[in-house]
Amino acid sequence: MHIFLTSILGGSYKIEDVRIACPLLSDNGFLKKVRALWPKGAKVLMFCASPDNYEKNDSLLDCFHEALEMSGLSFSSIKMCDDRTESLVDSIGEMDVVILTGGHVPTQNAFFKKIGLKEKLGSFDGILMALSAGSMNCAETVYAGPELEGEAIDPNYQRWIPGLGLTDVNIYPHFQYLREETLDGLRLTEDITMPDSKIHEILALNDGSYIEIDETGETTVHGEAYLFRDGALEQICSDQESVKLKGRYNE
Repeated sequence: MHIFLTSILGGSYKIEDVRIACPLLSDNGFLKKVRALWPKGAKVLMFCASPDNYEKNDSLLDCFHEALEMSGLSFSSIKMCDDRTESLVDSIGEMDVVILTGGHVPTQNAFFKKIGLKEKLGSFDGILMALSAGSMNCAETVYAGPELEGEAIDPNYQRWIPGLGLTDVNIYPHFQYLREETLDGLRLTEDITMPDSKIHEILALNDGSYIEIDETGETTVHGEAYLFRDGALEQICSDQESVKLKGRYNE
């Protein structure tokens, strides 16, 4: 399996709540790398984040149909797995490409558990691309940082949940926007993420940056990225650069 974990994948953007198709991300050599691996006439299976939000899921599917064509990536089929089409997970071993979409991390995590995605991925040997929540849920133990009103102050909200087990990296996406945000009167960076990094390191990605895990497990971050560790924050990579991750991330 060759894995790309992104903050954003491209493929669509919104104007006044209308989703519009666009090519996949080209920043930091992403699309070039994907094209080099992409098989002709690929079979593509997407997994949603909101299993009952049919309007969103259908819109994403339509946009990615156009986005792959815009990106010069040929495919023979592209389907979306949500709660109308859960049985599609059983065909994952026949797929060439799997895409995990973005949304609310715990909601997507629960859906993945329901359909047994972690176990079914054992038969998959293609390209896996994920964005935002999808990237976060790829971790062995997922950092589901609070994002909705009330979650940051809810004593019962679970910030650490079991994931797909594809990596030990805990991803924090959209960092260029979220680093100055607040939630429930708390600063996302200083009051929430920094203290949580004392439990496990958290890797923050700006949009346009991504992590690549090749078939040997070698893990590389491409583009601007930061590491939360032991309550502190440091930049570990810049745009147009790449850094191999060592230690606990690549054991």
